[in-house]
Amino acid sequence: MSVENKNNSGAIKGKSKAKKDEAQETKSLKNKLSKKEKEHKLLKKEKEELKDKYLRLAAEMDNLRKRVEREKKEHYQYALSEFMKELLIVLDNFERALESEDDENGKSFREGMMLIHKQYVDLLMKKGLRPIELKDNKFDPNLHQAFVTEESEEVEEPEIGEEFQKGYSLHDRLIRPALVKVIVPKKGE
Repeated sequence: MSVENKNNSGAIKGKSKAKKDEAQETKSLKNKLSKKEKEHKLLKKEKEELKDKYLRLAAEMDNLRKRVEREKKEHYQYALSEFMKELLIVLDNFERALESEDDENGKSFREGMMLIHKQYVDLLMKKGLRPIELKDNKFDPNLHQAFVTEESEEVEEPEIGEEFQKGYSLHDRLIRPALVKVIVPKKGE
Protein backbone atom coordinates (compact mmCIF):
# COMPACT_ATOMS: atom_id res chain seq x y z
CA MET A 1 0.00 0.00 0.00
CA SER A 2 1.21 3.32 -0.85
CA VAL A 3 1.74 6.14 1.54
CA GLU A 4 -0.99 8.08 -0.09
CA ASN A 5 -3.52 5.29 0.46
CA LYS A 6 -2.42 4.97 4.05
CA ASN A 7 -2.95 8.67 4.58
CA ASN A 8 -6.38 8.55 2.93
CA SER A 9 -7.34 5.54 4.96
CA GLY A 10 -6.10 7.25 8.14
CA ALA A 11 -7.98 10.40 7.23
CA ILE A 12 -11.15 8.44 6.61
CA LYS A 13 -10.77 6.63 9.92
CA GLY A 14 -10.10 10.00 11.60
CA LYS A 15 -13.22 11.56 10.05
CA SER A 16 -15.25 8.53 10.99
CA LYS A 17 -13.96 8.68 14.58
CA ALA A 18 -14.64 12.44 14.70
CA LYS A 19 -18.21 11.83 13.49
CA LYS A 20 -18.67 9.15 16.18
CA ASP A 21 -17.27 11.48 18.85
CA GLU A 22 -19.48 14.27 17.57
CA ALA A 23 -22.52 11.97 17.59
CA GLN A 24 -21.75 10.82 21.15
CA GLU A 25 -21.28 14.42 22.29
CA THR A 26 -24.57 15.42 20.63
CA LYS A 27 -26.31 12.48 22.26
CA SER A 28 -24.76 13.41 25.65
CA LEU A 29 -25.81 17.06 25.24
CA LYS A 30 -29.35 16.01 24.25
CA ASN A 31 -29.54 13.83 27.40
CA LYS A 32 -28.31 16.73 29.54
CA LEU A 33 -30.79 19.06 27.85
CA SER A 34 -33.61 16.57 28.42
CA LYS A 35 -32.64 16.28 32.12
CA LYS A 36 -32.46 20.09 32.45
CA GLU A 37 -35.88 20.45 30.78
CA LYS A 38 -37.36 17.92 33.21
CA GLU A 39 -35.68 19.70 36.11
CA HIS A 40 -36.98 23.04 34.79
CA LYS A 41 -40.55 21.66 34.58
CA LEU A 42 -40.31 20.30 38.14
CA LEU A 43 -38.97 23.61 39.46
CA LYS A 44 -41.65 25.55 37.57
CA LYS A 45 -44.34 23.27 39.04
CA GLU A 46 -42.84 23.63 42.54
CA LYS A 47 -42.69 27.42 42.08
CA GLU A 48 -46.39 27.50 41.12
CA GLU A 49 -47.30 25.35 44.11
CA LEU A 50 -45.30 27.59 46.46
CA LYS A 51 -46.84 30.71 44.91
CA ASP A 52 -50.32 29.23 45.41
CA LYS A 53 -49.45 28.29 49.01
CA TYR A 54 -48.08 31.79 49.65
CA LEU A 55 -51.20 33.48 48.24
CA ARG A 56 -53.44 31.26 50.36
CA LEU A 57 -51.41 32.02 53.50
CA ALA A 58 -51.40 35.74 52.69
CA ALA A 59 -55.19 35.68 52.29
CA GLU A 60 -55.54 33.70 55.52
CA MET A 61 -53.33 36.19 57.38
CA ASP A 62 -55.34 39.10 55.99
CA ASN A 63 -58.59 37.44 57.10
CA LEU A 64 -57.09 36.78 60.54
CA ARG A 65 -55.96 40.41 60.84
CA LYS A 66 -59.44 41.64 59.88
CA ARG A 67 -61.11 39.24 62.34
CA VAL A 68 -58.80 40.31 65.18
CA GLU A 69 -59.47 43.99 64.37
CA ARG A 70 -63.23 43.35 64.42
CA GLU A 71 -63.03 41.40 67.69
CA LYS A 72 -60.81 44.08 69.24
CA LYS A 73 -63.29 46.79 68.23
CA GLU A 74 -66.17 44.78 69.71
CA HIS A 75 -64.18 44.13 72.87
CA TYR A 76 -63.47 47.84 73.38
CA GLN A 77 -67.07 48.68 72.59
CA TYR A 78 -68.60 46.18 75.01
CA ALA A 79 -65.80 45.52 77.54
CA LEU A 80 -67.53 47.52 80.25
CA SER A 81 -70.98 46.00 79.76
CA GLU A 82 -70.74 43.67 82.80
CA PHE A 83 -69.37 46.50 84.95
CA MET A 84 -72.14 48.82 83.73
CA LYS A 85 -74.77 46.21 84.70
CA GLU A 86 -73.39 46.24 88.24
CA LEU A 87 -73.36 50.06 88.29
CA LEU A 88 -77.00 50.08 87.20
CA ILE A 89 -77.91 48.34 90.47
CA VAL A 90 -76.34 51.24 92.36
CA LEU A 91 -78.16 53.73 90.10
CA ASP A 92 -81.46 51.94 90.77
CA ASN A 93 -80.88 52.28 94.52
CA PHE A 94 -80.11 56.00 94.13
CA GLU A 95 -83.35 56.50 92.22
CA ARG A 96 -85.34 54.59 94.85
CA ALA A 97 -83.72 56.67 97.61
CA LEU A 98 -84.57 59.92 95.83
CA GLU A 99 -88.21 58.82 95.34
CA SER A 100 -88.69 57.71 98.94
CA GLU A 101 -90.59 59.72 101.46
CA ASP A 102 -88.37 61.41 104.00
CA ASP A 103 -89.10 61.24 107.72
CA GLU A 104 -88.97 64.38 109.87
CA ASN A 105 -85.24 64.41 110.64
CA GLY A 106 -83.98 62.92 107.31
CA LYS A 107 -82.43 59.96 109.11
CA SER A 108 -83.75 57.29 106.73
CA PHE A 109 -82.58 59.25 103.69
CA ARG A 110 -79.08 59.60 105.14
CA GLU A 111 -78.93 55.91 106.05
CA GLY A 112 -80.07 55.01 102.52
CA MET A 113 -77.38 57.23 101.02
CA MET A 114 -74.74 55.67 103.29
CA LEU A 115 -75.81 52.17 102.20
CA ILE A 116 -75.66 53.15 98.54
CA HIS A 117 -72.24 54.75 99.06
CA LYS A 118 -70.99 51.53 100.70
CA GLN A 119 -72.46 49.44 97.87
CA TYR A 120 -70.76 51.69 95.30
CA VAL A 121 -67.36 51.58 97.07
CA ASP A 122 -67.60 47.79 97.48
CA LEU A 123 -68.31 47.40 93.77
CA LEU A 124 -65.31 49.53 92.82
CA MET A 125 -63.05 47.66 95.25
CA LYS A 126 -64.24 44.35 93.80
CA LYS A 127 -63.10 45.58 90.38
CA GLY A 128 -59.59 46.36 91.73
CA LEU A 129 -59.88 50.04 92.64
CA ARG A 130 -57.95 51.01 95.78
CA PRO A 131 -57.66 54.41 97.48
CA ILE A 132 -54.18 55.87 97.95
CA GLU A 133 -53.51 55.68 101.67
CA LEU A 134 -51.66 58.51 103.40
CA LYS A 135 -48.78 56.83 105.21
CA ASP A 136 -47.15 58.84 108.00
CA ASN A 137 -48.21 62.00 106.12
CA LYS A 138 -45.08 61.73 103.93
CA PHE A 139 -45.38 63.38 100.53
CA ASP A 140 -44.68 61.01 97.63
CA PRO A 141 -44.76 62.73 94.21
CA ASN A 142 -45.50 59.35 92.61
CA LEU A 143 -48.80 59.12 94.54
CA HIS A 144 -49.65 62.71 95.47
CA GLN A 145 -50.15 65.92 93.53
CA ALA A 146 -49.31 69.12 95.37
CA PHE A 147 -52.26 71.50 95.03
CA VAL A 148 -51.04 73.99 97.64
CA THR A 149 -47.69 74.34 99.40
CA GLU A 150 -47.03 75.97 102.72
CA GLU A 151 -43.68 76.63 104.41
CA SER A 152 -43.14 75.64 108.02
CA GLU A 153 -40.21 75.50 110.42
CA GLU A 154 -41.71 72.43 112.09
CA VAL A 155 -40.95 70.01 109.22
CA GLU A 156 -37.63 68.78 107.82
CA GLU A 157 -39.05 66.93 104.79
CA PRO A 158 -42.16 67.67 102.73
CA GLU A 159 -45.28 66.39 104.50
CA ILE A 160 -48.95 66.25 103.66
CA GLY A 161 -50.94 68.80 105.62
CA GLU A 162 -54.38 68.08 104.18
CA GLU A 163 -55.97 65.86 101.53
CA PHE A 164 -58.38 67.70 99.21
CA GLN A 165 -59.24 64.80 96.93
CA LYS A 166 -58.54 61.09 97.31
CA GLY A 167 -56.23 59.35 94.86
CA TYR A 168 -56.88 55.89 93.45
CA SER A 169 -55.00 53.01 91.88
CA LEU A 170 -56.42 50.24 89.74
CA HIS A 171 -54.64 46.89 90.11
CA ASP A 172 -51.45 48.59 91.38
CA ARG A 173 -51.46 51.25 88.63
CA LEU A 174 -52.10 54.86 89.65
CA ILE A 175 -55.13 56.24 87.86
CA ARG A 176 -55.52 59.46 89.88
CA PRO A 177 -53.03 60.97 92.34
CA ALA A 178 -54.28 62.33 95.65
CA LEU A 179 -54.67 66.12 95.57
CA VAL A 180 -52.95 67.43 98.71
CA LYS A 181 -51.64 70.43 100.61
CA VAL A 182 -47.89 70.00 101.11
CA ILE A 183 -46.01 71.48 104.05
CA VAL A 184 -42.37 72.08 103.07
CA PRO A 185 -39.39 73.12 105.21
CA LYS A 186 -38.96 76.88 105.46
CA LYS A 187 -36.17 78.15 103.23
CA GLY A 188 -33.28 79.74 105.06
CA GLU A 189 -32.94 83.47 104.53
